[in-house]
Amino acid sequence: MCTIKVMSFAAVVNVFQSQEKMALLVVGALLCLSCWVSFYFILCNFNGSRSYEWNCRLVTLVHGILAVCITSYIGYVDGPWPFTHPGTKNTPLQISAMVVSLGYFIFDMAWCVYFRTEGPVMLAHHTMSILGILLTLWLGESGIEGCAVLFGSEITNPLLQARWFLKQTGHYATRLGDVVDVLFVLLFVVMRIFVGGTMLYCELISPRPRFFIKCGGVAMYALSWVFMVDIVRFAIRKSKSWHKQQRDQQEIVAANGHEGKRD
Repeated sequence: MCTIKVMSFAAVVNVFQSQEKMALLVVGALLCLSCWVSFYFILCNFNGSRSYEWNCRLVTLVHGILAVCITSYIGYVDGPWPFTHPGTKNTPLQISAMVVSLGYFIFDMAWCVYFRTEGPVMLAHHTMSILGILLTLWLGESGIEGCAVLFGSEITNPLLQARWFLKQTGHYATRLGDVVDVLFVLLFVVMRIFVGGTMLYCELISPRPRFFIKCGGVAMYALSWVFMVDIVRFAIRKSKSWHKQQRDQQEIVAANGHEGKRD
């Protein structure tokens, strides 16, 4: 009888601690959301000559750099290594990284829906990111995989934003624009497809991660391939454009040379 009472008391304590942790996570997520929203409105106030999308993309750029820095430290320094230890308990640093990104994704999702700037694929990406982070925080495990996905997703973000800013400022049709495009395509293929595929394989063969986490990993990887189709189409168009420019330049050089000989 005494043992049963002790076990019941322990169960009550565990439930209370669990509820307290979830309450702290909710407060933390709301605080991060308010910080991203405040940052956006500050940019709009001090950068009023630019469009709303310009300032929103600045917020996106800051989040991308911040997320990559934190998650790279988690993966390479703080640990554990995501390829060998999927499904492990969340660490405080992993939780902090996911809460910060959760606040950002909620802000950006609301912004995109309000201004209707994104299609269903990007909205699906944001939705799965929010649900994946919420599930990982609720379960209290697989935080290292969540941070690895954040790293792989956000590492191409600065290049994507740089490409947009170059277009807006009229510097996209330059050598710098070509370098940004090449780096973006290469980094996306390496990180999202090859490294992401390896991460998914390690996730699926490991007995530790929950079934729902594995399903989320498959969904995110499938979405990467949807993006990949668009990137391949873009790469083909870009390649044709480069070949056309080189052919036109060669024709101009040849014509100038021929005229020079006639003179």
